[in-house]
Amino acid sequence: MALFPIFKRGKKYESSLTFDYDYEEPSRAYLKKMALETVISFIARSVSMSDFRIVEKGKRVFNNEHYGLNVRPNTDQSAADFWFHFVHKLIYEGEVLVVKTDSADLLIVDSFVRKERAVYPDTFTDVTVKDYTFQRTFSMDEVVYLKFGNEKLTKFMDGMFKDYTDLFNRLVEINLRSNQIRATVNIEANQALDAKRQTQLQEFINNMYKAFREKAVAIVPKLKGFEYDEIADGNTSSQSVEDIAKLKASLIDEVADILGVPQKLIHGDIADIDSLMKSYIKFCIDPINKLIADELNAKFISKADYLKGDRINVIGITIESSLDLLAKADKGVASGIINPDEGREMIGLEPTGLPEMQTYYITKNYEKAEHSKGGEKNENKTSV
Repeated sequence: MALFPIFKRGKKYESSLTFDYDYEEPSRAYLKKMALETVISFIARSVSMSDFRIVEKGKRVFNNEHYGLNVRPNTDQSAADFWFHFVHKLIYEGEVLVVKTDSADLLIVDSFVRKERAVYPDTFTDVTVKDYTFQRTFSMDEVVYLKFGNEKLTKFMDGMFKDYTDLFNRLVEINLRSNQIRATVNIEANQALDAKRQTQLQEFINNMYKAFREKAVAIVPKLKGFEYDEIADGNTSSQSVEDIAKLKASLIDEVADILGVPQKLIHGDIADIDSLMKSYIKFCIDPINKLIADELNAKFISKADYLKGDRINVIGITIESSLDLLAKADKGVASGIINPDEGREMIGLEPTGLPEMQTYYITKNYEKAEHSKGGEKNENKTSV
């Protein structure tokens, strides 16, 4: 609240009064963080639910790498927490670095210095995790390093976002002023106001303002030569509050569109949820999981083993139930498109490797048109 003293006389005292005018330009730096956090955290939670499957020689294995990727990457984080912070840092900062310690712990690096080289692998120095800085140099071929190159998001955050911030600040300012208590203080300054009197008067005004602001019923003494007149504000419209909420939602929508998250999904709209989830998984989650899977395969599996079929598969969230997947696998096997073992992989089961499970089948319903009519072969039909 701003206090504007009005002096009826004693103009010479005007320059000596140093009352505080309690006004501060609102800082809304959190607006950018709010929009990014809302969308990025939504994506990070989705990716953290992924299942990391290690396949060796066609069979899924459960080894130390499986435990590290799916249960406990390090002593301080669960797998869900690790992958949440991994994806959050990847999108928010545009890159993420993970190093493996001598005890096989996977650690997300807080800060580092990357040295790019043309022929040899890039190196990372000053690698810091929490309050510990590694004294060694890490090579690109022994770390997990991903970049999230979204130029559109960067340009939006650096450019157009400033317009949103200015507009948001203006709306907040309008809302505060529309509900502001305005008053004038009239002082009969017929005696000199020394520093002591100015301090006492300022404290009285501050206490009176505090009483009016915090108390349902406020009673203040009326002093001779001191008049306090409150100016009523007839504008009690909540339109500016609604505009602020709309502006926040609009900013979140812009970020969601850039990152491939359906707007309705981010706001919790469950109408047509299946269609929204399919779009979200296809255009947002699957590309990130593919990015992670490629890097893990490159760093955890040698080229020779990869060409033999060894893999780290990242199985993300799905909206299809087990029965839906089973029906699709059965249709694929029945039509001869896949064999039973491939059908097992399709629904997330481990292939058996049995010879009979490598056979391709076609059901009797799939016959050539010229050999079938009404479900019976032509040569077996007789006229009546």
